[in-house]
Amino acid sequence: MKAVDNRLRVHSAEPLVGGPPLPELRQDHITPADLFFIRNHGPIPEVDAASFRLEVDGLVRKQMQFSLTELRASFPRISVTATLQCAGNRRDELMKVAPIPGEVPWNADGISNASWSGVCLRDVLEVAGVAPGAKHAAFIGFDRVTRHGETFGFGGSIPIEKAMSPETLLVDEMNGAPLPPAHGFPLRVVVPGYIGARSVKWVRSIRLQAEPSDNYFQSKVYRLFPPHATAETARPEDGLPLAENSLNSVICDPEANAELPAGAVTVRGYAIAGGGRRVARVDVSADGGRTWTTASLEPGEPWTWQFWEARLTLGRGPAELVARAFDTAANSQPEQLASVWNFKGYMNNALHRVAVTGR
Repeated sequence: MKAVDNRLRVHSAEPLVGGPPLPELRQDHITPADLFFIRNHGPIPEVDAASFRLEVDGLVRKQMQFSLTELRASFPRISVTATLQCAGNRRDELMKVAPIPGEVPWNADGISNASWSGVCLRDVLEVAGVAPGAKHAAFIGFDRVTRHGETFGFGGSIPIEKAMSPETLLVDEMNGAPLPPAHGFPLRVVVPGYIGARSVKWVRSIRLQAEPSDNYFQSKVYRLFPPHATAETARPEDGLPLAENSLNSVICDPEANAELPAGAVTVRGYAIAGGGRRVARVDVSADGGRTWTTASLEPGEPWTWQFWEARLTLGRGPAELVARAFDTAANSQPEQLASVWNFKGYMNNALHRVAVTGR
């Protein structure tokens, strides 16, 4: 297996978790596969492509299996550019509000953008036939994860409406090349607009069912709990299941604690909207949010991040850069980290603040 790119900041070697430096992340609209963030929950499985079979069962008219060759020969090839983001992106900021033990201390590096190629999940499900009562498509991966004495594959589900949307794919290529093992070879799901956990890697089965997945990672983990809940007191039913990404904006350059010449300074970053919405505007401040400058914003595509850039005036001494985004539904971001803190450290989309010094 290919070694991890030495530019990645590795948060965990086993399971493999890591993300790129923010200035490098911001360089290319399409993230090179070697720099694409990695979030695994167990060892990377070795899957034999020749013997691989995708199982489709549950509330379907006909249970089916597909080899990779059959998927490629039977369905039109589709490519979608989509940004994937870990639900824990920017968790390290929330850890400064209150401890979040046992979780990956993501910076703002738990996000990347790629061109994904494969077949529409909808096309596969239509061949199997969606039976009455099917409300969710549940996925299970080949990886093996052990939690609380039980071993199972990582899994999750999406509503049937999203499963039947044209942008939701079964993917075997990333940026025009076969999926790397760390990103789901030989086949994965890509669910644009949703948190990365729903884009299940190394997918081995799809089951249509009346209820959401009861897999540990959907029923107990990837849920947004109220701020008073703790790991000891939280009940799964108290948490909201995570689905669409939150509106977010991040300053990538300059990085935190940079010393910069006073005067004109260029600030660059990325912004992302949830679901099928787009970012409409990004404002940036060099004085902690007292005054704002509207950034130039690339047009962007559905399902992808958008890069932005602003030219600001930096005074001498300590300063706080701040970025805030607005989406096409006129939503904006919470002001303070404390208002979005939760004991899992998920979905931090408070205004991004970066301390710098002008000299």
